Amino acid sequence: MNKSALITGITGQDGSYLSELLLAKGYKVFGLVRRSSRDPFIRLDQKTKERIAILYGDLRDVGALERAVEVAQPDEVYNLAAQSDVGISFLCPEETVEINYYGLGRLVNAVLKIKPTARIYQASTSEMFGKTNPPQNEKSPFQPVSPYGEAKLKAHEDFVVGYRTRHGAHISSGILFNHESPRRGEHFVTRKITRSLAKIKSGRQDFFELGNMDAQRDWGFAGDYVEAMWRILQQDTPDDYVIATGEMHTVREFVTHAAEALDMPITFEGRGLDEVGKDAAGKIIVRVNPKFYRPTEVDALRGDATKAAQVLGWKPSVTFGQLARMMAEADYRTQCLSKDK
Repeated sequence: MNKSALITGITGQDGSYLSELLLAKGYKVFGLVRRSSRDPFIRLDQKTKERIAILYGDLRDVGALERAVEVAQPDEVYNLAAQSDVGISFLCPEETVEINYYGLGRLVNAVLKIKPTARIYQASTSEMFGKTNPPQNEKSPFQPVSPYGEAKLKAHEDFVVGYRTRHGAHISSGILFNHESPRRGEHFVTRKITRSLAKIKSGRQDFFELGNMDAQRDWGFAGDYVEAMWRILQQDTPDDYVIATGEMHTVREFVTHAAEALDMPITFEGRGLDEVGKDAAGKIIVRVNPKFYRPTEVDALRGDATKAAQVLGWKPSVTFGQLARMMAEADYRTQCLSKDK
């Protein structure tokens, strides 16, 4: 008998990749979708969309969550829905807590009420580590510095570790470090970089601006990371796993690799607020703008995924350079297609 899975946040980057993975494995996939005036299915191709059972609702609505669980009768539940923008969390802290903390609580309680045998996956985040020095693993202390990281940590402690301990719930988490793809939202820094470079190369933009070029992150490919999510829920004992590449790169390095992929090498001059990136002709392509700095910044994130490798047999397949190239080339193809219309 085929398994059934319920995915919240199915229209996001991770949800789209996970739905494709589960469908390929023979799952019946249900996706919880918020009603929107814009097309929420832009990341799902038509064939994938036709094979998913769409259920409308969101993490604010207990009744909608209970109906979704009742209809799906899931063997596995993947909570990927979130207010996932760290920068926006400083501007909208209450909404961030409402979705990322209380939303998980509503979902978990709905599952335990209607389908208590279901296994639950929670998308936790490396932002929970905050100021903790790298490398960070499952035993590292949590020191979040943003409303996003704080809300995710409280959800992790209360509804993942707490419900697992107090109620025996089969709930696990993936503490995922930054993971990107051509489907990444345009407001995230990696996609802002590749999209801007593609526009510049196609003559539609002159330059772009970034914040802290020295911020260091552990960037992997989202398609690899959803495989880890699935493997986590195949374990008989629920647990938490850091999912990461183990490599750390600066925002500046991402710009450099993405630009090289489009045959438009950039040389950086200066540091801090005076830093600029120029092309071979000396034209400024990227410069720093202080408005893009966060009120508090996580300086360095590098995950140690040894446990995931040993227990899950998981390891990343896409390198940092390959990821930057994949995203830059995809955005340039989109610009060329748009230009031809």
